[in-house]
Amino acid sequence: MPKVTAEHRLARRAQIVAAARTLVAEQGFHKTTMADLIEVSGLSAGAVYGYFKSKEEIVAAIAEEALGTVENLFDDFVDPQQPMSPIDALERLLQHVVSLAERPGGDVTRIALQAWAEALHNPAVMAIAGAKYTDIRGRFELVARRAQAAGILDPDADPRHIAQVLFGLLPGFVLQRLILGDTTPETYTAGLRAVLRG
Repeated sequence: MPKVTAEHRLARRAQIVAAARTLVAEQGFHKTTMADLIEVSGLSAGAVYGYFKSKEEIVAAIAEEALGTVENLFDDFVDPQQPMSPIDALERLLQHVVSLAERPGGDVTRIALQAWAEALHNPAVMAIAGAKYTDIRGRFELVARRAQAAGILDPDADPRHIAQVLFGLLPGFVLQRLILGDTTPETYTAGLRAVLRG
């Protein structure tokens, strides 16, 4: 029997995650079944279950994929040589979220909204979401600390509180973009700047 390479395993896993992303974005978390996923992925049941034992594991993989790119983006924000205001960082993050949402293969922001709702009554999804969102909020806190060190932000402000507010703005943006359709990163952060000046 030929040995399966690491590249082959990664490609198969990516194939399953892509199929899951498409299904969950189109029909929702609750309506998507493992049988659907097996059919859309084009793989056998054994192959799919060899990578993922449950829908929760697949949701985690989708989150890892999307949030991994967010983590890389935050690395640019926390460059001590070029600090950025928290609102500028939020705007760049929202632009990145939109670019992720517009990729072929399923809007990850639709999946994120479903995961938020699912987390309220599903401990497995709550654990996944809690870990990821704690990380993002911590990165907003680091952006705030860098901005304080550079004199861009009030040095007496608590960076943890700033991070809580900035993180809290993400679901509002996603919800308005998906449901109302008239919200962009630029309009959203322009409104935030106006409120803060008022």
